[in-house]
Formats: sequence, C-alpha cells, structure tokens
Amino acid sequence: MAGVAGFLAVALGAFGAHGLHEVLTTNEHVDTWETAVLYHFVHALALLVLGFSSAPPRVASLAFLSGIVLFSGSLYVLSLTGFSKLGAITPLGGLAFLAGWGILIFRPGRREEEEAGLGGNR
Repeated sequence: MAGVAGFLAVALGAFGAHGLHEVLTTNEHVDTWETAVLYHFVHALALLVLGFSSAPPRVASLAFLSGIVLFSGSLYVLSLTGFSKLGAITPLGGLAFLAGWGILIFRPGRREEEEAGLGGNR
C-alpha cells in the first residue's frame, strides 16, 4: 500500500509539474495540485512507517489511505476539471487524515501492555 501510494505521489507530482503544467496554469490550480501531492506523499510515508511497525494499527493505515483518496484525489480532480463541488469531499479526506493521526496518539492501553510485557513481542 505504501509503495503504491508513494509511487503515485511522485508520478503525479512530476506529471503535474511537466505534463499538466499548462492545464493547471490555465485552470489556476497549480497550488491546489501541489497541496494534493504534498499531503499524498506525506501520508504515503506515514503508511511506510506503519508498515515497519511490529503491530501496525490497521485502522490508522486505512484512515490514511482514505484520506489520500478523498483529500488528494478530490484536489487532483478539481485541479484538472475545475469542478468546484468536489470541495465538499475534500474536508472528509482531511478528517480521515486527522483520524489516522488521532488513532496513533490515542491507542488505548498499547504502551501499558508493552511495558507489562503483554505486547506479544517477548
């Protein structure tokens, strides 16, 4: 999942900077495309880090993936088409990103289990 997300972030960033630059400039959405790529790439890296975790929180990974699709995806389409009604979907992606980070912050009992040797790694 992280590899595909990272690959697409780099490919879409490069394609936006080169192949789509004229369209994005005409639509006045170069900054929007760059924001989509930035959030896409940051969360692809977050997925990669979670993948190296001994017990990755699957819900956080799904939240990040959903955020990439909803937030970045809606901004990509908006940038290319100018279809502004997609702006209603973008905040849902932002909420998915926040949910993923919140899950990582508030994983109840995780630290206590590891300190007690109950984390399954011993």
